[in-house]
Amino acid sequence: MTSIEFYLKLCEKYLNEAEELLQKGDYLQASEKAWRVAAEIVKALAAKEGVDLRSHSELHRYVARLVEKTGDEELKRLWSTANELHRNFYENRLPPELIKGCGEILRNL
Repeated sequence: MTSIEFYLKLCEKYLNEAEELLQKGDYLQASEKAWRVAAEIVKALAAKEGVDLRSHSELHRYVARLVEKTGDEELKRLWSTANELHRNFYENRLPPELIKGCGEILRNL
């Protein structure tokens, strides 16, 4: 299995877990799993270029580089959404309605 396949399998796993957690009303854990979906997608994209991302800051820099390279402002918005979910895991400030909406956005990546 290549690293790209590995990251995509993790992405699928976390997406399924996020959906299950949303159904159970565990919005804190669902927030983190949804963020992991986005992170694994970014890692897969980087792996496709032979880049291994190992930290949050490397993820952020890679996404910034992708946005600059492609001019895709939607990517910037989606990454910001994912990071808001990650922040929610630690701060528990988002209402469930926003978490559900963020999960929908990430499912469409």
